[in-house]
Amino acid sequence: MTVLETTVPWWRPDTRAAAVTPALSTAPAGRTAFSGLLVFTTILIVSPQAWVPAIGSLRLALVAAAVAIVAELLDRAMSHRPFRRTPPAFSLVLALVSWAVLTVPLSYWPGGSVAALTDHFLKAIAFFWLIATVITTESRLRVFLWLLVLASLPLSLTALQNFAAGSFLQTPDGAAPRIAGYTTAGSGLAANPNDLALMINLLIPFAAALAVTTRRLLPRLVAAGALLCGIAGVVVTFSRAGFLTLAAMGLVGLVALARRRPVALLGVGALVFAGSLLLPDGYFKRLSTITDIASDTTGSAQGRWNDALVAIEVAARNPITGVGLDQNVLALNQERGATWREVHNVYLQYAVDLGVPGLLLFLSLFVSLFRTAGRVRRTGRRLRSTRHVAVAAGGVQVALIAFAVAAFFHPVAYQFYFFLAAGLALAVQNVLRPAGLAPVRQAA
Repeated sequence: MTVLETTVPWWRPDTRAAAVTPALSTAPAGRTAFSGLLVFTTILIVSPQAWVPAIGSLRLALVAAAVAIVAELLDRAMSHRPFRRTPPAFSLVLALVSWAVLTVPLSYWPGGSVAALTDHFLKAIAFFWLIATVITTESRLRVFLWLLVLASLPLSLTALQNFAAGSFLQTPDGAAPRIAGYTTAGSGLAANPNDLALMINLLIPFAAALAVTTRRLLPRLVAAGALLCGIAGVVVTFSRAGFLTLAAMGLVGLVALARRRPVALLGVGALVFAGSLLLPDGYFKRLSTITDIASDTTGSAQGRWNDALVAIEVAARNPITGVGLDQNVLALNQERGATWREVHNVYLQYAVDLGVPGLLLFLSLFVSLFRTAGRVRRTGRRLRSTRHVAVAAGGVQVALIAFAVAAFFHPVAYQFYFFLAAGLALAVQNVLRPAGLAPVRQAA
């Protein structure tokens, strides 16, 4: 171990190495905004208000977000850091929100669309903007990633505890048991087992990135432990979408490993085989309903498949303006009867709610962000001082892939899940840009 390794904290980048090879920005501007972002993210994921109701009455998440936004805008004004360029992703987000606003008068329920816009969509957009503008240094990026990894532990450990304690939801006879969600109050991003699996899956790639890039033993063990707990937590939710998402991320990881260390595949294969022997009873039966939906005794698979078919018909009849933001529930009720169930598919949500233009704008945004993270991953490997950023960018790409798969099974088009990874796609570019490696045309 070198002297440098013993004097630099594990959570900070090697600033002396950066001094030798100028690569990463170290500007201290916007500390208040960054602190507000950390507080807001913690509350968003961990949901302490669900366990301590008094916290909810204080509206700490709203206060933290407001402080972060105001502090960032004031800091830019006072330090003369204007938004010199607009990233394509920002333009696409603005176009998507603008289209949602324009379709409000034509909505099945204009008031409901306005509520969805202000209660969920705009808040998620603000979260995306904060991540994409406040995280500008490697130190901030690593702190934020560590926050995500540590925040994933309560989710994973709660899932494992609920399974071990037999805290299950009521299911029909013969159906696989489903654990209770993360919060008993039914609020937050992980309130039910499916959302719990989604949230954990989105955080797993960042645990893997830190496990790879962290040098010190204890922090690396923490990241690796969060990774393993996350995988186990997803499994015990018995979420079919969670399994498919996890499998997609695993496949991407195996392909990357095969390119760099093909021999390591043997060890990974042994771990996967050993893990398959520890799977809970009824897990494979639950997974079998993915291809044989008629065997699902809960009726969930059949209902979601029928809803998807109805949603396609509704989208085909309203191809331009759709039925209004978040109004697919009313449209589906009108077509197949009142079940008050959303279409469990992000792509169909956009197509039904905002028409083909809305869907195309979302897909364009996704592709733009994925390509941005890919460029950072490829170019960041050119310098030793930016390889950690390249690995983080790879983690962002995997998280985006995870969402792309999960989006086929979750009604979360206007929620925070996607915009977390989306913001990080621009954040890793912010960190890399001072090295002169990131594409100038993507600069903020």
